Amino acid sequence: MASPQQFLLPDVGEGLTEAEILAWSVRPGDIVEVNQIIVEVETAKAAVELPSPYAGVVSALHAEVGDLLPVGRPLITIDTDAPGEPDGPTGVRPEPQQAELLVGYGPQGTGGGRRRRRPGRASPQPADAAAVRDSAGPERDVAVQDSGGPGRDLARPPAKPPVRKLAKDLGVDLKSVAPTGPGNTITRDDVRRAVPETAVAPVITIAPPAETASAAETVRGAETRIPIRGVRRSTAAAMVASAFTAPHVTEFITVDVTATMRLRELVAGRREFREQRVTPLLFFARAFLIALAKTPEANASWDEEAQEIVLKHYVNLGVAAATERGLVVPNIKGADRMSLHGLAQALADLTATARAGRTAPGDMTGGTVTLTNVGVFGVDTGTPILNPGEAAILAVGAVRRMPWVVKDDDGNERVEPRWCTQLALSFDHRLMDGRQGSELLAHTAQILHEPGLAML
Repeated sequence: MASPQQFLLPDVGEGLTEAEILAWSVRPGDIVEVNQIIVEVETAKAAVELPSPYAGVVSALHAEVGDLLPVGRPLITIDTDAPGEPDGPTGVRPEPQQAELLVGYGPQGTGGGRRRRRPGRASPQPADAAAVRDSAGPERDVAVQDSGGPGRDLARPPAKPPVRKLAKDLGVDLKSVAPTGPGNTITRDDVRRAVPETAVAPVITIAPPAETASAAETVRGAETRIPIRGVRRSTAAAMVASAFTAPHVTEFITVDVTATMRLRELVAGRREFREQRVTPLLFFARAFLIALAKTPEANASWDEEAQEIVLKHYVNLGVAAATERGLVVPNIKGADRMSLHGLAQALADLTATARAGRTAPGDMTGGTVTLTNVGVFGVDTGTPILNPGEAAILAVGAVRRMPWVVKDDDGNERVEPRWCTQLALSFDHRLMDGRQGSELLAHTAQILHEPGLAML
């Protein structure tokens, strides 16, 4: 007889308490395999696809699209030993298949993610939806079999493993990407160019019942009410907690970055950077990381319970990214140890993944300082709010041509157009005095004004 297994909603981040159901990829009666994607949920940090830890037949879904489910509550029930399935070679049925749950990234030795209908069996319960969108998710990369048998993937697109991982994170089907790299291989830029067409991987979803289809927005006269959930609620809570816990101080400086802009053009022309997008933000991040080494108090946290200041001997650089779901701040682990090329690659991957809504929960935790680029919106500066638990955040304004007073070697002054920007540094006054905050901001500006200072 059937052996039902309940899959409880796991904590897919660090200390998360609930998640909203975004889309189901299966419905009652479907046959699922171990690590097949069954549902997409949105936590306070990111949207995450959950794979099944069991193989069998779906017997019940315990939540509908739009429901907010607490961690530990039943998510789905799967019959792992349903009648009609073949016995093992000794006539004894095998134990239910279960694998260690790795959110969003299960082993790929099992079959693809396309759901199958168990033949000759009616659904154990009526479908919870009025309609099913008929679109299949992107095919998984299946390992090539050496035997050359029928499982061999003869059309596997040529791409390096890091490129394949980026494509998976962004939901891009490599078979649809036109290669431009050496030897007709697919590069990171090829994958990123394909994102606008496939920014969100299509998922088979069950539409909510008609009476709940408008639950996201309740229109009352001239007002629209939108439930505060997911990333928006997390951002709001974090900003309020930060603003009323850490005593903020914000300082500003305007700097001539003409030399940095010239360096950017020089670096962008080098062969090793041909596949990278070299932006001014890369050099702002690099200058900030170099300056942090001389102001360790900025890379620290305040432990109220232990009454200690915790100095971090590593830098996980958060980068604020505006997405359709709201503001997210994923971070680059060990950014201070990266080369300029490695940092450029990490920045490009981080921002592309965030905008596609595919940031992993682990990338949203553990940040030590943050960089936010308000200049992309044409804004000159702002007063950034600290990410909770961090001591400093640097805001970069728009880089513009402005009249600037320059002095020649003889001390003569003249006005000429230069590339300039404004920097704003907010810091926690419990951890940093005004002198330390001013030195960090001034040192960052000095490096951007004269990048050769980084050699000292």
